[in-house]
Amino acid sequence: MKHGEQDSYWGGIVKSMGLVFGDIGTSPIYTLTVIMTLTKPTPDHIFGILSLIVWTLIILVTVEYAWLAMSLGRKGEGGTIVLKEILAKLLKPGRQIVFVGFLSFLGVSLLLGDGVITPAISILSAVEGLELIPGLEHTPQGVLILIAAIIAVGLFIFQFKGTDKVARAFGPLMVIWFASLTISGGIAIASAPEVLKAVSPWYAINFLATNGMAGFFILSEVILCATGGEALYADMGHLGRKPIIRAWYFVFIALLVNYLGQGAYILHHPDAKNILFGMIRWEAPMLYIPFLLLTVSATVIASQALISGVFSIVYQGITTRIMPLLKVDYTSSHLKSQIYIGSVNWLLLALVIMIMLVFRKSENLAAAYGLAVTGTMTITGIMMVMIFSHTTKKWKVPIALFVTLIDTIFLISNLNKLPHGGYWSLILAAIPFAVIMVWTRGQRALYRSLKPLDLETFLLAYNQIYAKDKNIPGTGLFFTRETPVVPPYVVHCIIRSNIIYERNVFISIVRTDEPFGIFTCMNEKISTGLDSFDIKAGYMERIDIETLLKDNGIQEKVIFYGVEDIATNNIFWRLFSFIKKVTPNFVQFNKLPASKLQGVVTRVEM
Repeated sequence: MKHGEQDSYWGGIVKSMGLVFGDIGTSPIYTLTVIMTLTKPTPDHIFGILSLIVWTLIILVTVEYAWLAMSLGRKGEGGTIVLKEILAKLLKPGRQIVFVGFLSFLGVSLLLGDGVITPAISILSAVEGLELIPGLEHTPQGVLILIAAIIAVGLFIFQFKGTDKVARAFGPLMVIWFASLTISGGIAIASAPEVLKAVSPWYAINFLATNGMAGFFILSEVILCATGGEALYADMGHLGRKPIIRAWYFVFIALLVNYLGQGAYILHHPDAKNILFGMIRWEAPMLYIPFLLLTVSATVIASQALISGVFSIVYQGITTRIMPLLKVDYTSSHLKSQIYIGSVNWLLLALVIMIMLVFRKSENLAAAYGLAVTGTMTITGIMMVMIFSHTTKKWKVPIALFVTLIDTIFLISNLNKLPHGGYWSLILAAIPFAVIMVWTRGQRALYRSLKPLDLETFLLAYNQIYAKDKNIPGTGLFFTRETPVVPPYVVHCIIRSNIIYERNVFISIVRTDEPFGIFTCMNEKISTGLDSFDIKAGYMERIDIETLLKDNGIQEKVIFYGVEDIATNNIFWRLFSFIKKVTPNFVQFNKLPASKLQGVVTRVEM
């Protein structure tokens, strides 16, 4: 292996640790602490729980995401929307397509809801480690929440700078974090090497068999060890498949050793409350404060990775037309995935602080955590079964079915969290889900209500007006959804108002179901003085419309676009109309020059 290759090999692993594994990498802070509040710390129970954790990581993260899901990508991109796009090509239009659309909307909404709970539980659980510092044992919970909130505010304020710059520091810090997890776990295992037996699945099966329903409901806390597993697939577009899978094997070993080490520590200290922090204090009291600072850094990194993921999901949602347009800033000139969406950023911050205030303690937050994750994993499993059954890889169907069955068992065990705060997962997911449903249905209903004109009928009237030779000098641009269909505002402009330029260009922008790539097509002379310019772009692409126009010799004098004034008594369409008014319109989203813009209002009855 050449030196450059070696650098990129290890460089990819280090970057992955910083951008992908923050969430799952910080779960040892709270997972066993929460589980041990629900069960007696007997050796049988400890071995059973450790075995459940080990096999949850193997089945739900390694098999479901690293092996199965990551083999399904489109130009390197992954995620629920990608699975939907793959299925859209494999299935015939009908009920199955509608079902897949509904599943993907639900999956996206659950992930976005998760984006609120993850930073809250990660940061709060790290700050609670202050209570183990001598003299700070009785710190009021309100003070801990305040410190956690200040850290969260700091994190969200710096988002506009872009994660590209900050990410460079993330990787090495997370390498130190995983190294300290491995070393501390290894030292603890040396004190009770018998915990290594917990790697056997027999202990997990025995625990579930002997503890009945109580054991089944403990699964709802065991899942905390795998939260963030879905990031392997969702972040595939940022770094590529190979570096993430390579990094996962290192991360898996670090997590495995640390969880077994925590188990060994509980065998010696059955009364321990805050297990990871207690283990570090027991092993190296002098290093406790540096470790605490490292923990806070790791949780900030975990939250950062999740916020970037939320921006990415929302951007995919905007460009695939399932979400309204929002103001997007591009924070990197060379990384297309590096974006900042201010409105999403500040809403997330407000919700994170609200969740901290509602739940107050990280162990209370764990009661709400898990439903969204298991829901997302189950949806991914169902969609993978459908994909593999329609492709040549049918041998993967039984494996995907087995994984989906395990996901479903975890999901059912999490339903007992609903009365204890789990409903917050559903409330948080319901917000984006409601917006997606209102927006997608509203768009369809609006398009039907607008009654666009077909091109042939339009051209009959257009040619008569153009032939009068009273045309305005210069070029007028008109945005249309697709060239053969003429929107009402264009009819209003050209036919009714006789606003016709020497050269008129219809521009249509179509998002393809591939993540990247921009293709343009100039169709000159649709009629005298009328051309069309089609732009096809991947759903992760940013489009510089002005540059594309210049490259194709279009020097526009004025740009026309349609504005709909919706009149309705239907409460859903009123909500749709409100969303349209408060979010940027098409030309604001694409940052077109304000001095050339001319909005044409069309009144629509819905």
